[in-house]
Amino acid sequence: MEGKRMWKVTVDGEPRTYPHGTPYRTIAADFQDRHPCDILLVNRDGKLCELHKVLDRDCSLKMVTAQDKPGIQTYERSAVFLMLKAFYDVVGREAVERISVEYSLSSALFILARGSFTLDQALLDRVEARMRELSGQALPIEKRALSTDDAIELFEEARLVHKAQLFRFRINSHVNVYSLDGFVDYFYGYMAPDTGYIKCFGLELFENGFVLRLPTQKDPHHLGDFRPSRKVFRELYESTLRSEALNASNVAELNTTISQASATPLILAHEAMMEKKIGDIAAEIASRRDVRFVMIAGPSSSGKTTFSHRLSTQLRACGLRPHAIATDNYFVNRDKTPRDADGNYDFEGLGAMDVEQFNIDMGRLLKGETVEMPTYNFKKGAREYNGNFLRLGENDVLVIEGIHCLNDKFTYSLPKESKYRIYISCLTTLNIDDHNRIPTTDARLLRRIERDARTRGYSAQATIKMWPNVRRGEEENIFPFQDSADMIFNSALIYETALLKPYVQPLLFGVPRDSEEYIEAKRLLKFLNYFLPIPADDVPKTSLMREFIGGGCYHV
Repeated sequence: MEGKRMWKVTVDGEPRTYPHGTPYRTIAADFQDRHPCDILLVNRDGKLCELHKVLDRDCSLKMVTAQDKPGIQTYERSAVFLMLKAFYDVVGREAVERISVEYSLSSALFILARGSFTLDQALLDRVEARMRELSGQALPIEKRALSTDDAIELFEEARLVHKAQLFRFRINSHVNVYSLDGFVDYFYGYMAPDTGYIKCFGLELFENGFVLRLPTQKDPHHLGDFRPSRKVFRELYESTLRSEALNASNVAELNTTISQASATPLILAHEAMMEKKIGDIAAEIASRRDVRFVMIAGPSSSGKTTFSHRLSTQLRACGLRPHAIATDNYFVNRDKTPRDADGNYDFEGLGAMDVEQFNIDMGRLLKGETVEMPTYNFKKGAREYNGNFLRLGENDVLVIEGIHCLNDKFTYSLPKESKYRIYISCLTTLNIDDHNRIPTTDARLLRRIERDARTRGYSAQATIKMWPNVRRGEEENIFPFQDSADMIFNSALIYETALLKPYVQPLLFGVPRDSEEYIEAKRLLKFLNYFLPIPADDVPKTSLMREFIGGGCYHV
């Protein structure tokens, strides 16, 4: 009989046999003592599976914990579900108008809650206590498939209108929903098998909402430090208001706009908002007569180069003469480049820069001297001088771009009043729906995949593979200095994922199924499925998105 059939299972290289229909949770329990954190999922031959799934074939399994990216994402998603259930239990369903998970903020999620209740720490303490009560009961998180029509009806009755609206653009005939003790919701991604897996969390009042504090991938047993950047938060909040003003605060609203052939007005309106912001920054710089160095820094794929060009255009309109300086030209020669723990060149750290020479040259320019500017020859790994001389006149200003531009150690000798520092990042506030946020890192990764393929010939697999190292460099050399900026500039565009979809989707399909990068590629493909595509025809040639898809008027 099939029920007695035995399957060969190789777990982390060790062969075992299990009977047909064995839940993966049972197999995970046999190997839990080899892992310091709870096993949340299994990776079956390159496919992620939830623990309630059962064995039905010979296979190889890898255990996934919160120390793995898919695991910590599962933990976060499950914690949000637990929080929502507890919140509704404490205040009552009728009292809740809307609870929306907005964005990540320093090892926490910022959440807005509206309804006929007073949001204070006392209420949050009651919700957190209910979360711990539910966690202690280890209640099952159950998954079931509904027809799309039934899911729409379900969420309309629950007054989760954006979820219902999202499913109206769904091609599939069924939707997977999760239930927890009678509370039903939809989530993009996998869940823990029960509430007992969610032990580490905290709720704190913050600004006009609250935060759900969570552990980090590095240390899943403890809450991550909560040290939010107030400047970044304000920019995120203002961007949320702009999105709401354009009636595009989530994917469902964006898809509705696209389906009604109204994408062009949305594109032009958001581009106009961005241009006005850049113009305002230029005007502020022009008003500060002591400013001679405009320092621009931000994480990968934030659009720093196009932003620098657009800012230079606006500075010219204000009567200034901008000169572009790339800090890459101040790399030390290759034989002096430090190496990381793996023995590879560390081009991200401050030690890779000739800080002393940069300060000498900038100091001489500030004094009005003529300086021969260097050019770095990356093929030779050496700095060269090719007769490029520069002298600052009365209305001249240097627009300097580089990852260390907000670090005072990099510009230690320059007077504070001579510097205007700008932090630029793609801080997307567009979410799938109220309970499924889009990480800002996903938006940047999609940009990077397309640009790498177009300008460097890299595959999506190569870009995904190098992305964790890029992120580590940002964590060490960029994010710690974001609050020192005079201005935060959000380069995210509401429509960009819909624009990037036709470019990036084919590249992601090219990631081999047997590669380690396939799981991430598949996750991104599923994410892109929520979006209706839009063509690039009406995207202005000056748009920051042209840096990634091509066709712009700037040489980037």
